[in-house]
Amino acid sequence: MDKLEEIFRMQDALNRRIGVNLPPPTDEEKAKWILNYTRAMQQETAELIDSVPWKWWAKYQKFDEQNAKVEVVDLFHFLVSLAQTLGMSADDVYQAYLKKNEVNHQRQDSGYVKKDEADSKHI
Repeated sequence: MDKLEEIFRMQDALNRRIGVNLPPPTDEEKAKWILNYTRAMQQETAELIDSVPWKWWAKYQKFDEQNAKVEVVDLFHFLVSLAQTLGMSADDVYQAYLKKNEVNHQRQDSGYVKKDEADSKHI
């Protein structure tokens, strides 16, 4: 089992322990959990921002790299749960990443001067 598969397995075990079985059985439940996880990720992003001295007017702030790393891992927990909400496995995420990474490189090769929504439809 590779590391990403292990992370997905561990997150599923944690979610089940909390009482959350993913993917949800209905579109209504799926929408609810997508909102739950994206809101949680917004909060974790805010906590990550608070790890860096973003208040240019405040002299008391210091960069807290250790906490920043913890917040990144918290974000990853919710991101994996979000993928699982959508029925994605570790391999699904990996395959989609490969395809999207190729699209991103193609965009850079072309100068990315025009938005083309169709270039990601195959992912």
